[in-house]
Amino acid sequence: MNFSYLDHASTTPLDSRVLESMRPYLEREFGNPSSFHMLGKTAHDAIESARESVARCLGARSSEIIFTSGGTEANNLAILGFARANSAHGKHLITTAIEHHSVLGAFEHLAKKEGFEVTYLGVDEFGRVSAAQVEAALRPDTILVSVMMANNEIGTVEPAAEIGLRVKGKGLRDFPKFHIDACQAVGALEVNVVKLHADLLTVNSAKIYGPKANGALFVKQGIKLEPLMFGGSQERGLRPGTENVAGIIGFTRAFEIATEERALESARLTRLRDELIAGIKSVVPKVRLNGHPTERLPNNANISFLDIEGEAAVLYLDAAGIEVSTGSACTSASLDPSHVIIATGVPYEVAHGSLRFTLGRGTTEADIKKVLEVLPGVIEKLRAMSPVKLDEKYLS
Repeated sequence: MNFSYLDHASTTPLDSRVLESMRPYLEREFGNPSSFHMLGKTAHDAIESARESVARCLGARSSEIIFTSGGTEANNLAILGFARANSAHGKHLITTAIEHHSVLGAFEHLAKKEGFEVTYLGVDEFGRVSAAQVEAALRPDTILVSVMMANNEIGTVEPAAEIGLRVKGKGLRDFPKFHIDACQAVGALEVNVVKLHADLLTVNSAKIYGPKANGALFVKQGIKLEPLMFGGSQERGLRPGTENVAGIIGFTRAFEIATEERALESARLTRLRDELIAGIKSVVPKVRLNGHPTERLPNNANISFLDIEGEAAVLYLDAAGIEVSTGSACTSASLDPSHVIIATGVPYEVAHGSLRFTLGRGTTEADIKKVLEVLPGVIEKLRAMSPVKLDEKYLS
């Protein structure tokens, strides 16, 4: 069966150009970058060249790039590593209620186990936190603010640059510092650490058609972090262990392509996304768009369908060759509704019926047409079986 893959926020297929860039380091150039012989030097030089390229894409220095195993490790290194290294300057941290679980989990650990105090900022009905909210929450003992650039579930784009400016605007001390989870933003939005006023920034290879289990953390010059692991001097001692050379090369090539093709691909996906949203609203009654109507990722359409369970709809659509999700793949084993949608003020019953359609490079008009042909029947069938009949007031 030909399938329509509309779950690119969970992961993306490996770009063939990325695979070709990796192939030499999987087959011939297999040396350990820490070795002194020629194979080792070749691998080392390749990593440093990749580091320079990632830095250019972010507007950073090459010395400020740390390669990691992905977004989760980078987020944990940024938050746990920073808090532990700088706790003498304060133990108050700020984040939002809609962050990825790799961020929320790190903050929860610091609060429960290491004596930090965390302020969780709420969001408006569209999933946005304001720079004024962040500024109002700052205290003399605040050392770190962490706000994602774009939400992985509902697609809302946060005013990250304005928040960064407010965080830095106090000018009274070296703290707080500003961390951005940009995993969903790369390839869709301009991600420049200078323009964003970022001190720490996370990038994930699996979201940009690169190899899984690869990513990077931007660490601004002068920022102190404690490592999460020990045993080697690689990556400035912050990420010990023999480097995944092929993965780093592939991630870097994926980042380059995403940066080069961003404008054209974002425009194409925005058109398809808007066509999908309008089409669903026209063929399925009792639906609600989650997230900001305009300030959203080009490829994201998160929609709640009243009177159904999202998990059941995912299975029916999968059987019809359409692959979507109910939210973050990191929590797909849970039947709880999205914490992000709940944070926007939507009732549990509405959030439970949400589906996330995330488009990508392989998405075509035919995929959109297929969804609009299959989806109404699936929703109608599920509603016929459902004991829940919600009033349309829940849509407002």
